[in-house]
Amino acid sequence: MNPEQYVQQKAAASGSSFYYAFLFLPKDRRAAITAFYAFCREVDDVVDEVTDPGVAGTKLAWWQSEVDKSFAGQPSHPVMQALMPCAAAYGIEARHLQAVIEGCQMDLAQNRYLDFQALQRYCHLVAGVVGEVAARIFGQTDPATTRYAHKLGLAFQLTNIIRDVGEDALRGRIYLPVSELQQFDVKAHEILKRQYSANFSALMAFQAQRALALYDEALAELPACDHRAQKPGLMMASIYRTLLREIQADGYQVLHQRVSLTPLRKFWLAWKTQAFGRMA
Repeated sequence: MNPEQYVQQKAAASGSSFYYAFLFLPKDRRAAITAFYAFCREVDDVVDEVTDPGVAGTKLAWWQSEVDKSFAGQPSHPVMQALMPCAAAYGIEARHLQAVIEGCQMDLAQNRYLDFQALQRYCHLVAGVVGEVAARIFGQTDPATTRYAHKLGLAFQLTNIIRDVGEDALRGRIYLPVSELQQFDVKAHEILKRQYSANFSALMAFQAQRALALYDEALAELPACDHRAQKPGLMMASIYRTLLREIQADGYQVLHQRVSLTPLRKFWLAWKTQAFGRMA
């Protein structure tokens, strides 16, 4: 299996909404975003799949070294071998990849966030920077598009947090800010034990409204000159926003299940955005 086949398999196997947006890109851009996404999956999987924090930390340190070596012309992992030929053309820098790794390292050291400001720092690393790189690959021409990409990345990550509350609780993690748990009188042990309540529903409604507002704000900040190039991001936004609305309609039943859209529905939402140029 060559590096290009490896990253393709990694991206496709994830079943992520991002993959459906890649399908509509020209070949060169699709190769770049697929390799970058595979990198993100590799380092994220270290945190989610390695149970020993010490071992996970060692693996992430290896990835930090691999990034430095790759940008010095010596990539050894197939993901980096696939990504490096695309890096210069699309403005992908070592600092971008190191930021994503830093965000994953936060997961090893921290499983609570005091307030939304603290959570935003984490989201910036694992999603905002990812959005910035993706925008460059998609064909950004206006520097202002970076603000749109960061805000959209934050909306994506908050949607993930809402969707994965139950899954994260099984790992002992609660990303919902402590100050907001207190505001809505939801105890951490209730989430860890996956106990529903009216207070929990109110807390989740608050989280959802904030995320939905961020989708609107992000779209408002996208410069008109980059609207066409950034269609893949708008496809992902359409899928993620639809998912969030499904969670709302289901009464925030996220503690015992992972709400998801079918592959066919994801593809349909992506196609509609490609065809009509707007989010669902």
